[in-house]
Amino acid sequence: MSKKDYYEVLGVSKDASDDEIKRSFRKLAKQYHPDINKEPDAEAKFKEIGEAYAILSDPQKRKTYDQFGSAAFENGGAGAGGFGAGGFDFGDIDLDSILRDVFGGGFGGFSGFGGASRTRNGSRRGADVRAVVDLTFEEACFGCEKEVELNLKQTCDECDGKGGFKEKNCSTCNGQGVVLERVQSLFGIMQTQKTCPDCSGRGVTYADMCDECNGSGVVNKKKTIKVKIPEGVDSGYQLRLARKGNAGVNGAESGDLYVEFNIKDHPLFERQDTDIYLELPINIAEAALGCEKEIPTLYGEVVLEIKPGTQNYTKLKLKGKGIKTPNSLLKGNMYVVVNVIIPTKLSRKQKSLLEDLLDSDMDNEEAFRDFKKNLKQSK
Repeated sequence: MSKKDYYEVLGVSKDASDDEIKRSFRKLAKQYHPDINKEPDAEAKFKEIGEAYAILSDPQKRKTYDQFGSAAFENGGAGAGGFGAGGFDFGDIDLDSILRDVFGGGFGGFSGFGGASRTRNGSRRGADVRAVVDLTFEEACFGCEKEVELNLKQTCDECDGKGGFKEKNCSTCNGQGVVLERVQSLFGIMQTQKTCPDCSGRGVTYADMCDECNGSGVVNKKKTIKVKIPEGVDSGYQLRLARKGNAGVNGAESGDLYVEFNIKDHPLFERQDTDIYLELPINIAEAALGCEKEIPTLYGEVVLEIKPGTQNYTKLKLKGKGIKTPNSLLKGNMYVVVNVIIPTKLSRKQKSLLEDLLDSDMDNEEAFRDFKKNLKQSK
């Protein structure tokens, strides 16, 4: 597909409103509808108009197009660094649906574009499934394997997903999967194409319906799926398992399974993205004189040096002792936040020592000198 200017196709400016885009599409769709316009290029033009409207009428697709151009929707979305999940398939545009939305139910469909061809054999992709898995703090940090039990729609083994036995061509649509219907539209009597109601677009029916699935081709079953959880997942992280969701209909692929996580709090560590924080309580003597403390990390205990004169809420960094970024070699850091505990109860000896300290020459410290100086200046 060559690069296209969808605004130019619809004859609107790049800052056109949604109403302006819709009005232009209505006008051009009437002009180039193949059942009305018999010029050789009318069908191609009609498809191009539908393609442009499908992009510009969707806020997210329009935003992506404005940023990357039509390359964002070609070859699996490569031009946008991988748009969506595998790009945008123009074969998935249901122009009949768009026409019904814009013109109402009386507007004739167009069998050569999108929706009808997708349902000709009645196939339908399976629905996606969401599951929530509980993890401990350590399981989220280091990864693990979990078994998830789900109730899924799965292909019926009895009829192999067909829904019945003794296959025969559908007499209503003669095996085509679609039927033609004449309707009154804006242009008079027009012919539209619809999915066959008797065979649901498959083109075949069955003399005997499958009792196991009641003709649907799928049954509800419990299934246990092993999920390998990578290191570093967090609440809100979503893991996609392709084609592990509900089974598709009539040979279509299954949906996807999306796993989310509920992570339990840790009694000591607090997580912020890939960094972890630990509050370390020390007494005033340790803060003033300095000390060494043995502290826990995710990777075992280490000895941390507290330098003399360490102030309350000082944050000490342990590089690379944080959490790994999922599917990456990068690791966050660990931060130890010093909490100097001021005693509320003192023994006689402790009180005497502190009183001696108070009477000493500690107020000659620079901070106290500056405070007294500023206090005098303020008077």
